[in-house]
Amino acid sequence: MSTQVNGAVGKSDGMPQSPAALEQAIQDRRDHLAATIDELTARAKPKEIVRRTAVGAQRRFRTLTHGPDGQLRTERLAAVAGAVAVVGGVMLLLRRRRSD
Repeated sequence: MSTQVNGAVGKSDGMPQSPAALEQAIQDRRDHLAATIDELTARAKPKEIVRRTAVGAQRRFRTLTHGPDGQLRTERLAAVAGAVAVVGGVMLLLRRRRSD
């Protein structure tokens, strides 16, 4: 809470007391706000969104296919390849049955 002393704001609210300090505080806040707006504008650009999405997908793919030591996780890749082969085989069988 601020305190009023002879119509002036007291020190308890954290506001500068002199006009020059108040102007500097306002300018500092404007600068901070401008930097924040610039950062948000850069983040909202479609190219930046695509770049971040691609980097995130690459990171997730690398995490799934490589261990913490950087070695390829062949067991995971073999399981995925097996699942794709099974699904492909089932789809081929279903197509043949429908075409007969």
